[in-house]
Amino acid sequence: LKFNGLVSNPFESKYHPKQNAGYFYCTYFFLGSGDLFLQCGVLQVSGMRVYTSGDVEAVNGTDVRLKCTFDSSAKINPELVIVSWTFKPLSGGRIFHYQQKPYLPPDGIFKKRVHWAGDIMGSDASIILREVKFIYNGTYTCQVTNPPDVHGPVGEIRLRVVKTASFNELLYLVLAIGGGIAAVVFCLIVIVSCRRCKRKHRQRQLEGDEEVPRKERKDPTAW
Repeated sequence: LKFNGLVSNPFESKYHPKQNAGYFYCTYFFLGSGDLFLQCGVLQVSGMRVYTSGDVEAVNGTDVRLKCTFDSSAKINPELVIVSWTFKPLSGGRIFHYQQKPYLPPDGIFKKRVHWAGDIMGSDASIILREVKFIYNGTYTCQVTNPPDVHGPVGEIRLRVVKTASFNELLYLVLAIGGGIAAVVFCLIVIVSCRRCKRKHRQRQLEGDEEVPRKERKDPTAW
């Protein structure tokens, strides 16, 4: 006669490089001699993986997107997925919670400043901070669970609010604006060139149509 039983709670493996979770289980059955045979092992279950953008810099008074995506080995169930964002300056606290719908902070420094920008079915758990302030400097953590994937590391974003944009950001902005202007100018040149070519082609056709009747005319005095 054989019996199976789960004898302990889920735990997070400390030795697996991907930080997968597992279940410790035991299988036991009685031999014909009456002895008890016990066999134990670990049932590995893939954990949740969360990806964030790391270090983020934002200019005071502007909006910033805190990007957070996740990868779950289980099929995404929007009714079970839970997203939790926390803020860790000198004293930590939860600033956003998602469970079937977003729950925004009702008070505090993030009131009316946090907006849901994610897509659960698209594995996106991002949020947007509106008009960031210097007091928003700190570490933001993004945690996602999708049962049975409830174990795994959280994603962290270190936000730094500055007075003005850094040189690299200004350079990217200038290049973006310059590229846009160059693209518009190029399009205008192409359009003007095409119009000129069409006009010249029409003029040549008109000139050709006028020359044909002239060649066909005969001198009335000729016999």
